[in-house]
Amino acid sequence: MATTTSVVQEVHVPALQPERFKGLLPESAYARFEQGIQRARELLDGRVVWNLNSTAAGGGVAEMLRSFVAYSRGAGIDMRWGVISGDPEFFVVTKRIHNFLHGDSGDGGALGPREKEIYCAVTERNAASLVEVVRSEDVLILHDPQTAGMVPRLEETGATVVWRCHIGAEHLNEYVEQAWDFLQPLAEKADVCVFSRHAYVPAWATRIRTEIIQPSIDAFSPKNQDLEPAAQGAILAQSRLVRVDTPSDALPVFERQDGSPGRVDREARVTSETGPPAVDDPLVVQVSRWDRLKDPIGVMLGFAQHVPAETGAHLMLAGPDVEGVADDPEGAEILREVEDRWRALPDATRARIHLARLPMADIDENAAMVNALQRHATVIVQKSLVEGFGLTVAEGMWKARPVVASGVGGINDQIVDGVNGVLLQDPADLEAFGAEVTGLLHEPEQAREMGRAARAHVCSHFLVDRHALQYVALFDELLKKRG
Repeated sequence: MATTTSVVQEVHVPALQPERFKGLLPESAYARFEQGIQRARELLDGRVVWNLNSTAAGGGVAEMLRSFVAYSRGAGIDMRWGVISGDPEFFVVTKRIHNFLHGDSGDGGALGPREKEIYCAVTERNAASLVEVVRSEDVLILHDPQTAGMVPRLEETGATVVWRCHIGAEHLNEYVEQAWDFLQPLAEKADVCVFSRHAYVPAWATRIRTEIIQPSIDAFSPKNQDLEPAAQGAILAQSRLVRVDTPSDALPVFERQDGSPGRVDREARVTSETGPPAVDDPLVVQVSRWDRLKDPIGVMLGFAQHVPAETGAHLMLAGPDVEGVADDPEGAEILREVEDRWRALPDATRARIHLARLPMADIDENAAMVNALQRHATVIVQKSLVEGFGLTVAEGMWKARPVVASGVGGINDQIVDGVNGVLLQDPADLEAFGAEVTGLLHEPEQAREMGRAARAHVCSHFLVDRHALQYVALFDELLKKRG
């Protein structure tokens, strides 16, 4: 895809065989998956399916694409993945759109004529780098606000164009309306707009073709694959996320996305008063981007003020090393705010709260660290103020961990309150948050039962097979209409 003048760079993903799900899915579910794969081969024979987004690493969309493309290629479908390029001004604008679509004021800036000029210049340049290689029989899936500006130019190729928006807000306010006013003239030219929830569909989209497809996780990816306990412990020790006083001979190994053996060699950058928690300390974990909407400061204060020290529990807020995420210009600023609030805590409280920046130089290694950390957690939390979908919840549930999460956005579609997790009705209620976490720390059997139910729920509803089958059905309908 990339040429000397191209601004869209192809992400090369090795093919993975979908047959690996045969031993994981129920027989009937796997049979449906096989039938869907066969239909996809028939529909897409001679076509290229292009996926376009803004980053190859550092977020749920990139992780889903890595697996979606890999299994599609393994099934014999010519699917490709391109990452658009942009300058810092462009990503400031797209981060503002991201925040506005969540109903948040973000950096307080506007979405006016100057912002439209910056945005359209970049998206039109990226679209122009594709038009010579996209054919009328191809299918394009453009992901999130960063790519909406490419829709009009790519529609001119005659290809089938899908705009896939992974974020949204349940309730309209002035910011949501401004974001949709900005995007509507561009996105509405797509053949179909795909959203994660019915509540996120804007009024203008109801006048064209829309579809609801919820995200999914890959059970075999480095972030979600089962780990031997010894390897899990070795990964945590090597990355310095926990303290192991008696090192074992086990190696910090995992299986890479392409099936080859991988090893964790790098260390996380952990901000900690007395070093990382001991391996036997109960651990509460939130893994997310450094983003105000994920409320890392609220998690920290809720734990500090309402999870008693006598529980022996520690809190770890983990996120990417901000230098490794190009399309999130606010990450470093938010991390500094979190560190400043951490330093202001009393010494004794600060000693049981830890901030971890996970290296991004090797995506699979980063994912293996997250996997080991989530599997080691006593309780996983996701106290977002707003949330598009929140795949970190499904990831934690897949590891059979009890999850305490805000009842916002797509989290409501994943957790059945009190059965496979805990929903917080008010994300700002720090006392209620602390009480729910403390209750699970004090009731280990309840926590284990909740974790078992959580894994079963994800297996039934949020794995790649369901996600892929919905796309096959959508392609079937769209391509039939085109004859």
